[in-house]
Amino acid sequence: MNNTLEDRWQQWLLNRRHGGDPAQLQATLDRLRPIRDRILDNGRFADGKILLDVGCGDGLVAFGALQRTERSVVWFSDVSASLLQHCEELARQTGVIERCKFVQAAADDLSGVPSDHFDLVTTRSVLLFVRDKPAALKEFHRVLKPGGMVSLHEPINRFPITVPDNLIGPYYGYDIGAVRDLWTKVAAAAAGRSAGAANSMVDFDERDLVRFTEQVGFRRIHLQFELSIMPKEPESWQTFLNTAPNPNAPTQREAIEQALSLDEQNRLERHLRPLVESGAGTTRSALVYLMAEKCK
Repeated sequence: MNNTLEDRWQQWLLNRRHGGDPAQLQATLDRLRPIRDRILDNGRFADGKILLDVGCGDGLVAFGALQRTERSVVWFSDVSASLLQHCEELARQTGVIERCKFVQAAADDLSGVPSDHFDLVTTRSVLLFVRDKPAALKEFHRVLKPGGMVSLHEPINRFPITVPDNLIGPYYGYDIGAVRDLWTKVAAAAAGRSAGAANSMVDFDERDLVRFTEQVGFRRIHLQFELSIMPKEPESWQTFLNTAPNPNAPTQREAIEQALSLDEQNRLERHLRPLVESGAGTTRSALVYLMAEKCK
């Protein structure tokens, strides 16, 4: 498997995020579309405005903006050349290529993106993968026109809810009970595969985002914080095994096979599979929507 950064992003967004399961992909898209719409609504996006979607990924927000307008120009920006090529092909297929521009750039270094040019900058779950978040926000401020807005959606993985000791951490929330010894090995293997990459995902909270946003010069800052603890939905065991929680992490199957013997894998499956397939788990999440304006 090619482990370059851009290939890792493409593989995760187009396959590993939903375990290669078409039904799970559809469920993911159904869940994300209201988030996309809220990002655009919060940014007061309207026809004729110019948008820069940073970390565009597979184009969820950018294509949503194109669908609701006729004259707006949308810039797709991502660190992954492969994903930009994917979005460009979709833009050609859907007949909107004339209103699209594509630029390969990291969120904290938007080289090649003009200053004072955009009416709106958007991100969805991007800053949590950026080590230097103030640098990224400073770049967003630079490229916006005076009076332009930034509209962000970010998960907050560091929120003050204690996960009971018998549950598998914040991603999976299943009762590990008698297989704690096995899951400890699996968790260590997963952490080793993504060593260093996960720090940026937990080194900030909603207060930090507000502070960083104000420090780089934004004004009229609004933040909406949402926290939920919900029962999990039933999921096929194969989808669970083939899913990775983020682009830097291995799939559950990869971590399990690396950490456990065949007998241990069978023991873990006997305990965990019925919980996964019946939805006998808990999902804990916190997220923010942040909107801010560049002074005129």
